[in-house]
Amino acid sequence: MTRRHLLASLTAFTLASAFTLQSYDAAAQQKGLKEQLVGVWSLDSVKTTRPDGTSFDPWGRAATGTLIYDPSGRFAFMIIRGDIPKFERGKATPEQYKAASEGVIAYHGTYTVNEGDKTITHKVEGSSFPSLKDADQKRVVTSINNDELHYINPATSFGAKSESTWKRARTHTE
Repeated sequence: MTRRHLLASLTAFTLASAFTLQSYDAAAQQKGLKEQLVGVWSLDSVKTTRPDGTSFDPWGRAATGTLIYDPSGRFAFMIIRGDIPKFERGKATPEQYKAASEGVIAYHGTYTVNEGDKTITHKVEGSSFPSLKDADQKRVVTSINNDELHYINPATSFGAKSESTWKRARTHTE
């Protein structure tokens, strides 16, 4: 193959790839917020800002989490600190139980989406924090694409604002 043919082939491939990616992004942008949310998300980061303006990560760097939205309007949410001490069930000290209890938040229920103001409302049916049961948890979506979800919890239970980033979960073969 001559250099000219090779260059022409590479140019055609690059243009076709760019067109395909633009078409894919345009199709994703045409989907509604609920359609874009559906699936499994893995926690990437959380940044919480107190009313005095100081910021911190309440879950730590090694935290893991999963957020699942199904198309019928049900969801499940959990975040677990990565530094919870290991212990055998039924054989922990009071301090270990306390660390485990404080290092997990999990809840599930139904959700609704308001496309106009880009909000998700979680109607909590059960939670690791009983005070959240029957509560509405509102999240404001600041951005979403095929790979990332960013939202704000404007009012956490301790009066702070929390910004979360979630990555689209991939299968083991991806």
